[in-house]
Amino acid sequence: MFSSFIPPRQVMIGDAASFVGTTPRAIRHYHAIGVFPEPERGSDGRRRYGYDEIIRLLWIRKMADAGIALNDIRDAFADTAPAEADNDHDVADILERLEKTLVAQEAELRRQRTAVQRMRTRGSRMGLLSDFVTNRLESLPEGSLRQADLDALLVTERIFGPLGAAVQATRFIALATHEGLREASDRVDAAEEALDDTVAVDDPRVAEVAAERRAFELALHAVIEASGLAEEDEALFDSWDALHPAASDGSENGVGHSSSGRQGSRSAVEVVGMLPYDFSPARLRCMELAEDIAAR
Repeated sequence: MFSSFIPPRQVMIGDAASFVGTTPRAIRHYHAIGVFPEPERGSDGRRRYGYDEIIRLLWIRKMADAGIALNDIRDAFADTAPAEADNDHDVADILERLEKTLVAQEAELRRQRTAVQRMRTRGSRMGLLSDFVTNRLESLPEGSLRQADLDALLVTERIFGPLGAAVQATRFIALATHEGLREASDRVDAAEEALDDTVAVDDPRVAEVAAERRAFELALHAVIEASGLAEEDEALFDSWDALHPAASDGSENGVGHSSSGRQGSRSAVEVVGMLPYDFSPARLRCMELAEDIAAR
């Protein structure tokens, strides 16, 4: 039994948009940028769309949903295409480019997801450090690292790479696991911070704090040696070299780091020079004196 319904030969833009699954505004945009030629308007000044126009809109909608840019859709279905075979070839080229883009986006999403998972597992800040660094710290009790410790590791990793930060992590392991060492560190840090802009560089306190810093560093080094942390540091270098074998041509591997994990000294100096430090002249002089004492 046949229906008595007779479909219209043409429909208004609202019905065309509803059937295709888009909006009149989107169709008008297609017209404006040349993706879809605007049909002739009727005597009432309104656009009307026939079967062929609906088919064209459906293809445009499907291609757009697949992620193909409207400019590429316009080129693929340009009225100037000499033959349908050439048109299909253009579409194939567009799809090939799109697939490469999607593969790159997929890899980036996987990287971002891995980073988020690491942050949730290891902590929002520690998880932003590389695995080589966080693996060195995983045995520490929760909360034993301070914000300033993580800040220092982040800066060190930027300058010297993951290996440099992993070696520096030994310092924070010692501070977190040996009673009294953290308190001594805090006292020296506070004394250095007190050397503000009101203190002259030749003030006797500058030399005194430099001597205190050197004494503390010796005590810290002794703890690191006695506890076996120094041997673990040596193992870090072996692990890094195993993970990052030197290239056969002797070139550096990794991003800006040699196989040992160290940047060239010039690069490190350049990077440090870009990092602002709010140190007073007295504190800078204190650091110089501490280095002089260590060199004796």
